Amino acid sequence: MIRHRLLAAFAVATASTLLVSGCGRAESPGQTGGAAAGLSDGPATGTVTIWAQGTEGEALQDFVKPFEEANPDVQVEVTAVPWDSAQNKYQTAIAGGTTPDIGMLGSDWMPGFRSALTPVPESIDTSDVFPFALESTEFDGASYAVPWYVETRVIFYRTDLLKEAGFDDFPTDWAGLKDLAKAYQDETGAEFGISLPSGGWNAFLSNLPFAWSNGAEVINEDQTEWTLDSPQMVESLSYLNSFFEEGLADKSPDTESGSASADLVSGDVPMFLSGPWDIPGLELAGGEGFEDKFGVATIPAGPDGTSTSFAAGSNLGVFKDAENPDAAWKLIQWLSQPDVQAQWFETVNDLPAQQAAWDDEALTADPRVAVFGEQLQSVKIAPTLVSWTQVSAAADTQIEQVFRGGKSVEDALAELQSTADSLGTGQ
Repeated sequence: MIRHRLLAAFAVATASTLLVSGCGRAESPGQTGGAAAGLSDGPATGTVTIWAQGTEGEALQDFVKPFEEANPDVQVEVTAVPWDSAQNKYQTAIAGGTTPDIGMLGSDWMPGFRSALTPVPESIDTSDVFPFALESTEFDGASYAVPWYVETRVIFYRTDLLKEAGFDDFPTDWAGLKDLAKAYQDETGAEFGISLPSGGWNAFLSNLPFAWSNGAEVINEDQTEWTLDSPQMVESLSYLNSFFEEGLADKSPDTESGSASADLVSGDVPMFLSGPWDIPGLELAGGEGFEDKFGVATIPAGPDGTSTSFAAGSNLGVFKDAENPDAAWKLIQWLSQPDVQAQWFETVNDLPAQQAAWDDEALTADPRVAVFGEQLQSVKIAPTLVSWTQVSAAADTQIEQVFRGGKSVEDALAELQSTADSLGTGQ
């Protein structure tokens, strides 16, 4: 399954524009959260409320017990919020002045929610956080949240069937990936060589690693002009479309929870793109000994690029209406410690945002986790613009018409470029 917490982080609806006066990064720190507050000396006290989504919301209450033990006069209250209702819940709370102290916010939620957040205190050290994660929190020289965990996509594949297909190593370029997908079909009896998103919610986003690995960009560096119809983008979508045209990927794949993992375990579809949460999921689904039958690999590079994947994650921010901001920031500071983030990885498989945590045995013991660390050195994030949500949705429609309906890549991207230009960037 493509875990819902990541996809939901990219589901901020158009209604989130109500939370900001315009799009992009036009607001100044004074208009958004004001000056960064300092932290008091001594332990945290009082009650700290935090909303967290999905697996994180379910596991966090027990996880913060050591923080409460170290700060005996503080009580942390975690509210687990379903991803599918989280956006509306936060918006309603902001409008009514009833927010929690801390919110767990998907990395590309930040453009829509930053006006409700306070800047990060200077005493919280974020110097070792992955730069791409920090980028999602920064607006006009101020940071409005602290990255908690990061995520990226790599390719999961059957290692035993790789050998059966005649390959010693996983390919590092597009031609090799396609050859492997065909060999999986011809030599191992796989129904399809690879699973690729062919349409629906976030299909464009999920395929962007191939575009980025070919040197394509969706927007220029200062986020003022969309660049969706570039030759590199045309080439990348044409390459992906060839998998569907040649029957190497299913045009209408099963999108039910666990279907991709089940197909990889059975060998029916021995490759798919996903995140670190699928490592324990596949071990469980495959049963004893299956951990030796699958591996992960970085995104193959295109003819005009290098291996580059998509990165996201979640940030922790303190709302302007927080009742206990001092203790809230102290909790965030504790959750940001490298050793704590390594323990959190062992708990829920969230990849640490603090790079120093990657030296912990919890992350070095499994070579598959190291591949995620390698991929995180070459990643891009979605544009930090409110209008990206609408552009991404329009892109989903266009590529579905290409992959499933036979529309030309050139026509689809020309129409997408026109739509994006009409929506603008807010810059």
